[in-house]
Amino acid sequence: MAGFDGVTVDDAGLVQLLRPDGTPSDDTRYRRDLPPETLAWLYEQMVVTRELDIEFVNLQRQGELALYASCRGQEAAQVGAVACLRKTDWLFPQYRELGAFLTRGIAPAHMGAVWRGTWHGGLSFTEKCCAPICIQIGTHGLHAVGAAMAAQRLGEDSVTVAFMGDGATSEGDAHEGLNLAAVFKAPCVFFVQNNQWAISVPVARQHAAQSLAHRAAGYGMPAVRVDGNDVLACFAVMSQAAQRAREGGGPTFVEALTYRMGPHTTSDDPTRYRSASEVDQWAARDPIQRYETYLRSVGVLTNRLTERTAARAARLRGELRDALVGAPDMDIAEVFDTVYHEITPELARQRDQLLVELGKD
Repeated sequence: MAGFDGVTVDDAGLVQLLRPDGTPSDDTRYRRDLPPETLAWLYEQMVVTRELDIEFVNLQRQGELALYASCRGQEAAQVGAVACLRKTDWLFPQYRELGAFLTRGIAPAHMGAVWRGTWHGGLSFTEKCCAPICIQIGTHGLHAVGAAMAAQRLGEDSVTVAFMGDGATSEGDAHEGLNLAAVFKAPCVFFVQNNQWAISVPVARQHAAQSLAHRAAGYGMPAVRVDGNDVLACFAVMSQAAQRAREGGGPTFVEALTYRMGPHTTSDDPTRYRSASEVDQWAARDPIQRYETYLRSVGVLTNRLTERTAARAARLRGELRDALVGAPDMDIAEVFDTVYHEITPELARQRDQLLVELGKD
């Protein structure tokens, strides 16, 4: 299959189907003819992701959320990576995957519950074949591999996707997961969004390899680097990686080069460690503007599409705010019901003690 021969990094370099100015590139290895409906849907998902991202930041600033990690600038990578998958393919996310969640169909209010700090935050994600948000860096790579190996043993043809940032690739758990996946040829794709910063540490200070993707060769795993601000390229590369895994070819390491336009989280001040000129340079490569230029050139970006997208974004922003601001308090006793299949005597004792201390016995 094109782009996945051998165990070395794709020698042809960065996969890019749309240049930063929105014109098609000369790359024919991954090009695929998507119908206008799919092209329009990808656009809608990216715009809605950005609009909801703005709403999440606003809600945090107004004291409705404890914290939030913005995905601004990474919409193309996340939407493209998930849009090509089957609904039965499991996602194992970190905390910056708003675009992936929306594309998978997870309700914004359920994401808001995570950042609001309610006990049930993320629990409903599993209904959409998506694991809860993983705050610990890199640990969910092992979960993704374990789930992939389970599907393998059960004879299923589902694929798992582990979402990671550049910083996560330096964690021990991530290396264990990569090695296990390669050894057992697990149907897992490691989708690494290299957004150039691990909080305040630039990617150049995180490793000495030629690229993050080059690390995959050490595990005997094929890798490909893709322009993470090009939604069509991300869609195409992930389609091939998922197909390869589904057909028994094993895991693939995908490095998506993108940029974290906002702070690490709402508690961070990125002006302390990166320059405005750097941000401006990446702003000129904005994934939505690039895609809009392309869609306009092929006649897909119509007033009807933009109006429909704006209306949906406004509706979801309002629904998110209403759901969070008016959310009733959950019964704290229920937090003990989801730990084990049947509550243990010790856990029951702890529950009863807590209820007494809260005056709710």
